[in-house]
Amino acid sequence: MSQPNQRPLKVACPQCKTKVEWSEQNPYRPFCSERCKMLDLGAWADESHRIAGEPAMDEHNIEEWLARAERGDDR
Repeated sequence: MSQPNQRPLKVACPQCKTKVEWSEQNPYRPFCSERCKMLDLGAWADESHRIAGEPAMDEHNIEEWLARAERGDDR
């Protein structure tokens, strides 16, 4: 619940670092604009942004993976 004298939270846009209010009036939150939102989406689409971790299993090599698993080969 919002307090009457409470200031809205301000966050840095993940793309351009401009301070923006985190509120329902900002349809692009946490971004400052549609442009920054789309630039970020494009970076995920071209894999400039990535989440660290093990690479996903390549579906094209599933037969090879299954054969190695049956043989007990850990390579």
